[in-house]
Amino acid sequence: MNFTIEIEQEEDGHFLAEVIGFSGVLAYGQTREEAVARVQALALRILADKLEHGEVIHTST
Repeated sequence: MNFTIEIEQEEDGHFLAEVIGFSGVLAYGQTREEAVARVQALALRILADKLEHGEVIHTST
């Protein structure tokens, strides 16, 4: 499973990372790397929760 992460730098200098196609999965960081690490961790937690509850995971490839 592959995800596309979009990263933007905010006016205050912080970075916002978002997993495209995965609604609501976004995270801020003081650096680009921190934002990416946080959004990856969040995506994995959400996937684990969905699997634990037997939810179907839809992916677009």
